[in-house]
Amino acid sequence: MKHIMLDLETLDSGNHAAIVAIGACAFDPYSFAPPTEKFYLTIDPESSIRSGGTVSGSTIKWWMEQSDEARKQTFGAENPWTIVAALKQFNAWLCEQDKDHKQIAIWGNGATFDNIVLRSAFNATKIVPHWHFRGDKCYRTVINLLPIEQRPEFKRLGTAHNALDDAVTQVCYLQQCLLKLGIRA
Repeated sequence: MKHIMLDLETLDSGNHAAIVAIGACAFDPYSFAPPTEKFYLTIDPESSIRSGGTVSGSTIKWWMEQSDEARKQTFGAENPWTIVAALKQFNAWLCEQDKDHKQIAIWGNGATFDNIVLRSAFNATKIVPHWHFRGDKCYRTVINLLPIEQRPEFKRLGTAHNALDDAVTQVCYLQQCLLKLGIRA
């Protein structure tokens, strides 16, 4: 099975949030090997909104409180992708990782966020995602199997709220937590 860590940057916290960046990386959850193939695209917010993505004032306010670097990396691209082109590009990247969509595990941060928001965008644009719903995995659920006092130290890699940096950070932390839980392939 090919494991992919996903992270989205959005303009809302609901299931149909407008997506403004997609970050993902392929990884082996049962080793400390760094993520291999990586994917990162920023998306034109207007395109995402036109395709049914939602925006909330509280999320806009939250973005205003984030670092200049995070905002620049997420919103500063000269030619951001349209949501349709970005989703097609992500599907193509997933296909490169594994031709059989039933062999892809997509890890998101929260059982009700990244995977659902991305799948909602696929549905809204009438594009079939290149992974089977049985491949959805929850990073946060695994982390929470460890009591707080037994969790490894969390180390941020790169810029907080850059979708790719967040995905890579989550991979490293998940690998440490799986080892601490005694889960190996």
